[in-house]
Amino acid sequence: MSFEKIIEISNLKVSFLRDKTWSEVVHGVDFEVRKGEIVGLVGESGSGKSVTSLSIMGLLPEKYSKINSGNISFYDQKEDKTYNLIDLNEKKYQKIRGNRISMIFQEPMSALNPIQKCGKQVLETILLHNKNISKKEAKQKVLTLFKEVLLPDVERIYNSYPHSLSGGQKQRVIIAMALSCNPSLLIADEPTTALDVTVQKTILELLKTLQAKYNMGILFITHDLGVIKQIAQRVIVLYKGEIVEQGKTEDVFFSPKNPYTKGLIASLPPMDNRPERLITVSDFLENKNTNPKLISSEQRKEMHEKMYSLSPILKVRGLKVQYIISKTILGKIKKDVIAVNDVSFDLFKGETLGLVGESGCGKTTVGRAILQLILSTSGSVEFEGVLLNNLNKKPLRKIRKDIQIIFQDPFSSLNPRLKIGEAIMEPMIVHNLYNNYKERKEKAISLLEKVGLESSHFNRYPHQFSGGQRQRIGIARALALEPKLIICDESVSALDVSVQAQVLNLINDLKKEFNFSCIFISHNLSVVKYMSDRMIVMQKGLILEQGEADEVYLHPKMAYTKKLIEAIPH
Repeated sequence: MSFEKIIEISNLKVSFLRDKTWSEVVHGVDFEVRKGEIVGLVGESGSGKSVTSLSIMGLLPEKYSKINSGNISFYDQKEDKTYNLIDLNEKKYQKIRGNRISMIFQEPMSALNPIQKCGKQVLETILLHNKNISKKEAKQKVLTLFKEVLLPDVERIYNSYPHSLSGGQKQRVIIAMALSCNPSLLIADEPTTALDVTVQKTILELLKTLQAKYNMGILFITHDLGVIKQIAQRVIVLYKGEIVEQGKTEDVFFSPKNPYTKGLIASLPPMDNRPERLITVSDFLENKNTNPKLISSEQRKEMHEKMYSLSPILKVRGLKVQYIISKTILGKIKKDVIAVNDVSFDLFKGETLGLVGESGCGKTTVGRAILQLILSTSGSVEFEGVLLNNLNKKPLRKIRKDIQIIFQDPFSSLNPRLKIGEAIMEPMIVHNLYNNYKERKEKAISLLEKVGLESSHFNRYPHQFSGGQRQRIGIARALALEPKLIICDESVSALDVSVQAQVLNLINDLKKEFNFSCIFISHNLSVVKYMSDRMIVMQKGLILEQGEADEVYLHPKMAYTKKLIEAIPH
């Protein structure tokens, strides 16, 4: 089948202004997207994916970026014209942007106006680009689009503000907005990164259905190779601003030629075996051993028998967490939400227990209730024989030294005004560890080196690090008190697959060295299965299924667990 060309990028070079010096970040990129096809643009953060898409959209920051050379030829089939987008002024660009070329952004909450109803935002886009349509007709088109993207109760969604919708619903509103003017080219920039695997699967199926219906070209940008394998006909691999490989998706996946592509594919946690360490991109780039030692089922069974013969370090019994949304004038509960309902489990010394489920299932609430960051309505949390519920501040603070948490977003969990060395030393000061500044600094530098950073990083601020490096800082800070239990709350969900592999290896290495127990919370079942000794599957605040991680994956008993497994991108 031959496709008509929609956009052609030739020798694109883009520079950014850094410290008063222009630095080239995209180096001579060449590719095209044709009508009726989905092209995957894949690579790690910093590879140039988003810069390339923003160049197409004319949304690069004016003062801090420039296109050094190249052409972006857009073949406008509706007007039978060809434009070099680089030469267009802003007024001409506005006629194309959002109309002929649309974009779905990564974070729907920041892409939508929080103080404007969802329907009105899509309505404005239609009225802006179509002067011959009445407001009544435009509203009807919005409602039709909402039905097409499978939103429930479209009249309610039309009159709802973004904050009242789920992540998947907000992303569907963004897709409806992007499709509102029947674009020739749709750019989807990491549209499913923050979504649960089940929601991600429905969004991918939706995009494929709509693409086939409207015969659009889609440029699908992601760092998740499993997603690209599901949706794209062709794939382009970017590394440090250069295309290192491109071709048909099946050719790139089953016969990758470039070491970087091989590394990206191999970084995904395998579902059919259990290596001692995950392979990383650097293993391929540095020609290291890429055949890791596997843990046999016999070795795993022997390890578990020894682990479970001891007393649990943590006992959770009948845990219930209820949020009161509103009360009557007399103080009676008018509306409430039960976030966690009758949850019970044990955790053993040296064990990693996985908590998995979709957003809103209660897994993060369980983690925070264990830490007593939120109060439970009923039930008990017992750590090393001490009941944590209703413990006074002073003894609770003492116990918190032994229970630490690594948050999902390391940037928001670090004080932007504190140098990272000070951030790591801060809990040591709170808990009166070590005799003086010198000893604490030595410990902080030792931890930085253990998590793969350098002593010179001690005096840098959080904004000077990449996402993966910041997550390593978060791990170093959690280890500063040498805890007995670490709760990892979605701590790798926002990372590239290669960085994710490095961080997972790091957590396992440190777990062996410090012998701490771990509760690993995630919506990514493949990651939880790889990391965990046992796995708990949660839905709507309840435990649906629990057991040895491989057993739950291979022989799921509940339909919901099967649905989660089927939704994993392979």
